[in-house]
Amino acid sequence: MLNILNQKIESYKTITHMLIQPNRFKGRLMINEPMSKHTSWRVGGVADRFYVPHDLDDLVAFVMQLDEKEPLTWIGLGSNLLVRDGGIRGTVIATKNMEDKIEMVSQNLINVSVGTTCGSIAKYCEKAGLNDAQFLVGIPGTLGGALAMNAGAFGSETWSIVKSVLSVNRNGEIKEQQKEEFNASYRSISKPDNEWFISAILKLSTENNSTEKSLLRELLKKRNEMQPVGVASCGSVFRNPNSKNPAAKLIEACGLKGKILGNAQVSNKHANFIINTGKAKAIDIENLMLQIQRKVYEQYKIRLIPEVKIVGEEVKELNARNKKQTKNEH
Repeated sequence: MLNILNQKIESYKTITHMLIQPNRFKGRLMINEPMSKHTSWRVGGVADRFYVPHDLDDLVAFVMQLDEKEPLTWIGLGSNLLVRDGGIRGTVIATKNMEDKIEMVSQNLINVSVGTTCGSIAKYCEKAGLNDAQFLVGIPGTLGGALAMNAGAFGSETWSIVKSVLSVNRNGEIKEQQKEEFNASYRSISKPDNEWFISAILKLSTENNSTEKSLLRELLKKRNEMQPVGVASCGSVFRNPNSKNPAAKLIEACGLKGKILGNAQVSNKHANFIINTGKAKAIDIENLMLQIQRKVYEQYKIRLIPEVKIVGEEVKELNARNKKQTKNEH
């Protein structure tokens, strides 16, 4: 459809047939990297390997040379992620430091890389006179994460403005897909497990609406008034069961606002936020989540589903695996 986009796809296809040389990689590879450095909750054990690609070419080349059995975990800002204290086995790929790029490709279409923060997209669109993307300012992450979970805020969802996406698979193959090829639902999107988004074409409105100019400012004000900012949290912890019973309302009605477990606390400002008050462990947060789920179900027979993604091993699982490995070595 777009000449520029097609040229990029062809160039990436060429890369997938190149012989991979170790010195080709321009990104940063870290061993036993603490995930607490890379999540907005500031918790999590170490990742076996943590790779920060330099750019898309580097990402494709790196993924291609990995063993097909190597576990892969992709993250952006780590804002919707709870990494358990035992850490992550395999390789974590962090896209947040890749190209942070927004390109205007036509009057109402923009091409955005997945490492771009949602807030940056909202601000860019307002300056460019494009509407419908201001809600992204309420999503504390990158476009990649927003696409992967159909993140939403202020009544709007990411996939409502998507026209098409580019994704990469474990073979380093780049594929363009239209919005209609996906099934987007509340906080969910259907896609193969071994494919990851790398960019998206967003379709926006150019209608002259004077109220749009102040909308971003109003949404920022609303976010700051309603949500805890400047503290270690992940955004909304649970999905809203329905519009009449948002998760925060149910949690507050159960008397859990301000509830503390270890160094994790249900926010006094917004009950669907859990805060790391300083030295929380992932287990504190996960156990607090379980207490909330149990209490809400006991009182309302409603099962709260986590919006946050939980990954990694518990410490006891890590210790058991290490003990077994040591025994086998002897």
